[in-house]
Amino acid sequence: MPYLAVILFLPWFLLLGSLYWLFPRQPRTARRKGFDLAALAVAFVLSFIGMQWGYALGASDVGTGAIWKQVLATLVAYGAFLFVLTLAVPLRGWWLSRG
Repeated sequence: MPYLAVILFLPWFLLLGSLYWLFPRQPRTARRKGFDLAALAVAFVLSFIGMQWGYALGASDVGTGAIWKQVLATLVAYGAFLFVLTLAVPLRGWWLSRG
């Protein structure tokens, strides 16, 4: 079940994505909405790719139990999601100040 990590983290990703989308409340322009949608899409895609890579990396180590494949996949997916959102916050401010 290589997709278990993303399935289990979807509620947390939705919560973090909602907070990113909602704050700060102003300005709420089409330019900001486009940037936010792109950032959230990139965050989800990279976390999905990271989850697959983490699962494959965990599966290559035969000395660990089955649960550790999921743990590693979850950590990589969560790290990728947070990495993108952490970069997106200052980039959003820079992007909005340009226009």
